This record gives sequence, structure tokens and C-alpha cells, in this order.
Amino acid sequence: METEAILRRELVAAAAQLAAAGMSPGSSGNLSVRHDDRIIISPTGSDLRSLDPDRLSVLDFDATLLSGPAPSKEYPFHRAFYRRDETLRAVVHVHSLAASACSCLDPWSQRSAIPPLTPYFVMRVGQTPLIPYADPGDPAQADAIQASRSRFRAALLQNHGAITAGRTVGEALEAVVELEHTCSLLLQLGSRPFQLLPPEAADRLAKKYDSPWG
Repeated sequence: METEAILRRELVAAAAQLAAAGMSPGSSGNLSVRHDDRIIISPTGSDLRSLDPDRLSVLDFDATLLSGPAPSKEYPFHRAFYRRDETLRAVVHVHSLAASACSCLDPWSQRSAIPPLTPYFVMRVGQTPLIPYADPGDPAQADAIQASRSRFRAALLQNHGAITAGRTVGEALEAVVELEHTCSLLLQLGSRPFQLLPPEAADRLAKKYDSPWG
């Protein structure tokens, strides 16, 4: 089990990496880690380039602020992922360009807004449903995430952005980067006909890499 200090440093490093890659413009985006029965999350209005590991917000699962500054108002959908799956330890939310654009499009299917274009999307992200629109911070989105009976660790928030979860900070970070790449690829293809992974290949990869698909 990682110590809280290590988790805080990993969160801050991941946030800086996302900001450096241009995936979190301005003060958009937020990250969290779960430590025992607490959620450590980036503060409201914070710039992901310059988070301080000693100045993060700490909440319990009843949303009581235990320490630090006021948390991101979008903490409810972080908590929803942790409640869905106790193995998840990190959540990343960004307003990256391609994922935000795809969140404004009709979804590929009910279970995944993004089709299986590459093996790495299936391996690292898996099915990614489109969660219906709600205003930022509205618990309705978190309720929709938590109530869904589908298996997923990533989602597009309609007309908003992307959110991924992982069993480690690194896994959640890898997933959001891969999701952005796949969304960019989908936009590049546009209206031209394209091929998807064969269903048996997607199923095989999902099973091998324990990724939610199908």
C-alpha cells in the first residue's frame, strides 16, 4: 500500500504532465487519488501545472472537507468511480481538445461513444460511454456514472470532456492519454469509411489485459 505522501506526489506529477501536454488548458481539469476512506483531490480553480502536494483537498466519502482548500466542484463523479469499483485508486478529468470534441458528437454505441479503432484503445481504455449532459458539479452526472450497470473505467461527459479511472495514478493517466489519441484519430478519419478491430480481436485483447469491453 502506497503512503499518502507518495500518492500526493504522484497526483501532482501526473497533473503537471497533463498540463505540459496541453490536455488541461487554464484552470480546467482535476485529479484525485483514493487513500483508505478518503479522497485527495485537486482544489477548485487550481492550475494543474503548479499543484502543491501539501495543498490538496481531502474529503471523506460523505463529502466533508477534512483538510486543505475547497475541493474541485466536480468531486462527485470522482467519488462515483470509487464507489463503483473498490479497486480503483485514481481518477483523472480533462477538457482535452479531441475528447471534448467527441463528447459533442453522437456516440458510436450505447455502451461506448468511441469505437474499437486500435488495439491500444481496447487494452488501455476499454468501452467509454457518453454520460448525458449536466452542468459542471451537478451530482446528476455522478449519479448516472454510479447507477450504470455497464463495466467501464472511462467515460466522455457530454459537451464537456473526458474522465478515466485506474488502479494506480499511472494507469488512469495512461488511459486518458490513450483516449485523447483515439478521439483525435476518430476526428481525423471524419466521414470517410474506416475499419474497426475485428470483434474477436477486441474481445481477446480485453480479456488478456483485463480491460472492460463488451
